[in-house]
Amino acid sequence: MLVHSRRGRWTAWAAFAVLFVPLFALPLLVIVAASFATNWSGAFPSGPTTEHYAAAVRGESLQALTTSLVTALTASLVALTVGTWAALAGAALGRKGKRVLDALFMLPVAVPSVVVGLAVLVAFSQPPVLLNGTRWIVILAHTVLVTAFAHQSVSAAIQRLDPMYEQAAASLGARPSYVLLRVRLPLLLPSLNAAAGLCFALSMGELSATMMLYPPDWTPLPVLIFTATDRGSLFTGSALAVVLMATTLLALLAVSRIRTRASFR
Repeated sequence: MLVHSRRGRWTAWAAFAVLFVPLFALPLLVIVAASFATNWSGAFPSGPTTEHYAAAVRGESLQALTTSLVTALTASLVALTVGTWAALAGAALGRKGKRVLDALFMLPVAVPSVVVGLAVLVAFSQPPVLLNGTRWIVILAHTVLVTAFAHQSVSAAIQRLDPMYEQAAASLGARPSYVLLRVRLPLLLPSLNAAAGLCFALSMGELSATMMLYPPDWTPLPVLIFTATDRGSLFTGSALAVVLMATTLLALLAVSRIRTRASFR
């Protein structure tokens, strides 16, 4: 920590606990407690049960979790590819070109996600590209929403790269494609992993645009959580939310391990 005195450290930890517990930890702990309850008596849940989790890992819930995973993985891979390409292109365009490219990629983030969902719905509900009613329109909307984060993450990493490595490779006769594949991208690998994890987490929790686009046979888990709580099944929705959190955290931990190994290469 940046606080060097013992009293200052205790004060900093106390302030952290006062701010973190009620604002971040307590709401999540309430969700976890509700997922094991059958009713709520006073300030605490009661009637402990695991039936909600038994229902959350089978049937419609399991299919919704699989849908969310497929959607998030596909959207993250496409967003990472497009965002990395745009970041590399922006670095070669100069300052003005980079600003224009950054503005274009940040546009979907500057407006509410429900507006992005409506734009995708209107744009792809007529020929020649008819995606409405298919899973691809959901994946496309998620890709549009998360690409900006991949682009910004990789773009910031490119600015921090030391150009000496690329210059040394070029001075030894390496072709531009070889420099890109064997020098630049390996140096960007930790940032690419971080961007992939961020895109995956954002896609797993996306709801607003998804509600406007999803077909009945492609229902992601956040939509199922919303419909469960909207019907009054708060405890079932809480169990589904815990499953969603746990799945996302496990995926992020896996990405973190890959990033840690890549940083020591």
